[in-house]
Order: sequence, then structure tokens, then C-alpha cells
Amino acid sequence: MDRKQTFSYLLPSFGLLATISMFPQLALSQVQAPAPTPAPAVQQAKSPGEIAFDRLTDYQKSNLERVYNDWAFLAKYRDFNNALPPAAAGESRVVFMGDSITEGWGQSGSTPPPDRATFFPGRPYVNRGISGQTTPQMLVRFRQDVVALKPKVVVILAGINDIAENTGKTTLEAIEDNFASMSEIARANGIRVIFCSTLPASAFPWHPGLEPAPKVRALNAWLKDYAAQNGLVYADYYTPMANAEGGLKSDLGNDGVHPNKAGYEIMAPLAEAAIAEALKKPLP
Repeated sequence: MDRKQTFSYLLPSFGLLATISMFPQLALSQVQAPAPTPAPAVQQAKSPGEIAFDRLTDYQKSNLERVYNDWAFLAKYRDFNNALPPAAAGESRVVFMGDSITEGWGQSGSTPPPDRATFFPGRPYVNRGISGQTTPQMLVRFRQDVVALKPKVVVILAGINDIAENTGKTTLEAIEDNFASMSEIARANGIRVIFCSTLPASAFPWHPGLEPAPKVRALNAWLKDYAAQNGLVYADYYTPMANAEGGLKSDLGNDGVHPNKAGYEIMAPLAEAAIAEALKKPLP
């Protein structure tokens, strides 16, 4: 694969939720990679719908390099995981695995909390969300960011970025397979599992035209059914947060995808209730 093909392959990963303000919607066939040497000093895009590599910001280029070198972003929490002490005797450690909706939960500044500082204060809960991630990426880092931390419960909130095609086109069946695999890995390691409903969304600001609402409803129906059949706990965020069109209620978020403070205030007690229910279940 030459350099041009490589960048054409990687750029779909820039539908990351954390960088929606940075990236216009790009057609892969329209992305122009750097020309071979000799090249002009500045590579110009041919039309408003195209973007040249040399026009990417340093932040965009660093994200591209990270996607190329660490697709699942295993480096994100590696040092934090190594520094995290074992759970105290009698402590019910819980790991929240997810995307930006998890990563931004309790976030008070530009840097997300690496552990529990502002995330459910006073609770032994560990935040392992990464903005923009899809379920295949979470599956790759599941052992490092969940199993190795030896929690009693894992709370999995995911799927919206798969539907947004952040790492390319996929199917509901493939998303479901990734959820099932994470559940099987967790239960094989004595970890109780909570499946959270994917939050409602009727459009994606960074990838318009996908009409995600029906897929979100279908995925949630599968998650609820799988949880019931396999002894997992299902946390239903969707029902109290969805409007009639299957989108996020306008007073619960600012962009139709991410919850605001009011949205998290609905989610938090539902998560706590699900954790309490999960802890009552026998070990897998």
C-alpha cells in the first residue's frame, strides 16, 4: 500500500467525536495525500470539498499519526493503569468502558479524568472512555483497560460511533458480535457485565445523511434481549432521553449526540441502580 492509499484508508477514523469541529466531512476518493518529491511548497486542494494533507493542523496530523500507529489507542490509559493500585479489601471497583460520552462524564476541563477524581466522586469507579471509539477498538483494548484492573463490574456504553461509521462502514451484526465478545471476556474473568443502551441520535454533525435513529433502536433491542438471555444487567438511558423522532431531547444535549449536565443527571442514577443490581448477581 503506497502513502496515498494509506492516508485514504485512515482518514475515516477522523470522525472522532472529540474533533467534530476540526474536520469537514471528507470523501475518501477526494483526499489528496502528499505528492512525491519534488513537490510544491504548499499542496492546494482542488475544490472546496477536498482537503490536502499539508492543510491539516498539527492536531489533526497528530491524530492521524496516532490512528496509524495505535489504532485502538492502547497508549491512552496505559500509564494510568500501571499506576492504579489494587482495589482495597471490600471495594467494589467498577470500570466504565465507552467512547466520548463516557470519557466526558464528570469532565470539568480539557483533560478527561483518568480515574475517579471528578467521575462519580467518592465511588471506586474508573473511567476508561475514549472519544470517537467504536466497538472493535474497545474490544482490542478490553483486556488492558478492563480485565487487568480486576473490577467487579464493567459498564459498557458504546455503539453510536459504529453507527456513525467512524472506523468505516459496518453492520449491526458486527457491532453485536463485538458487544458479545466483550461480555464473554469479562464473564470468563469473573466480571459482572452491564450493557447500557446506546443514547438516542437522529443525526451526526460530523457525518450527515446517515439517519441513525432506526439503527440505534434496533441495536438497543438486541442489547436488551442479549442481557436478559445471558444474565447481564441492562441500563436503559434511551427511554428517558429520546424524543419522538428517536433523537436526543434538545434540553439534554447541545449537539444531538452528547449529553449535557442535565443528560448526565438522568444517566447517573440509572448507572448506580444498574451497578447495585449487578453486584447482587452471583459471579459469572
